[in-house]
Amino acid sequence: MTTADLARAEADAARAEAVLSRLQLLVTRKLDGLLQGDYVGLLPGPGSEAGESREYRPGDDVRRMDWPVTARTTLPHVRRTVADRELETWMAVDLSASLDFGTAAMLKRDLALAAATAMAHLTVRGGNRIGAVVGTGAGAVATEPGRLWRRRAAAPPEPEQQSTVRMPARPGRKEAQGLLRAIARTRIRPGRTDLGELIDMLNRPPRRRGVAVVISDFLSPVEGWSRPVRKLGVRHDVLAIEVVDPRELELPDVGVLTLADPETGALHEVQTADPALRARYAQAASNQRGEIARALRAAGAAHLRLRTDSDWLLDIVRFVAAQRHARTRGTTR
Repeated sequence: MTTADLARAEADAARAEAVLSRLQLLVTRKLDGLLQGDYVGLLPGPGSEAGESREYRPGDDVRRMDWPVTARTTLPHVRRTVADRELETWMAVDLSASLDFGTAAMLKRDLALAAATAMAHLTVRGGNRIGAVVGTGAGAVATEPGRLWRRRAAAPPEPEQQSTVRMPARPGRKEAQGLLRAIARTRIRPGRTDLGELIDMLNRPPRRRGVAVVISDFLSPVEGWSRPVRKLGVRHDVLAIEVVDPRELELPDVGVLTLADPETGALHEVQTADPALRARYAQAASNQRGEIARALRAAGAAHLRLRTDSDWLLDIVRFVAAQRHARTRGTTR
């Protein structure tokens, strides 16, 4: 490793540490106390321990009907269940080159780290364990990842490197902080992570029921990752966190832009002053996001979209509050 490489690695590590410290402070201030009260997970599922029965309400899952109590009282009842006391959470964090992009308050990779920090803060308590698998690109295509607005030529390809990193699940806040620090220091390499393979790593080896969180921009072809998400949802409560930048949804009128795909190195000149082109781009982006949402919904995954130009902490708070409200009404989605 050259002196320039060492200097860049040290600069990246210092930046990652600063970003993580700021995120942890924000998360602790805003999310502390959000889950006070009865023990529940981030995604309150049906659990495995039998609890009390209560009268049936519209919207309750009929599979949880308590037939003996219903027969005795002649009124429909459902059996409430208690969440497991020790919850195991695994995160699949996609750090492909497309995540090293942002045109608003932060890069998408920083928003992905923010989401991972919030998930760790909300789940690591009472002996819960949290682990992660991280995808860092294929490491074999030719362009340096960076902001979309930079005008740049393709760089020589990097040698093939390990594209996924597994971080074992361990209990405790100190271990969770170490895991987040390792994710923050993970270097994004050129290329596209096989999102389907990354998600499938959460199924191997088989684990007891828990929470699986997938953090990605989901820009990979839907057919490549939809089946692994469905398979994951058979055993676990799945939360899909979609990271989005506003420029991925619509183009501004700023004249001619030279755009580079950070995953393939392809360069394109785009005339953004053309209203028809901007309309086609917005329609294609809307169709793409709709297809992603439909695939996640069909897989039974809870879907949280975070944007680089919005208050991501407020979005997480609203999501968790909605999940708790759904739990009190007897539903889990």
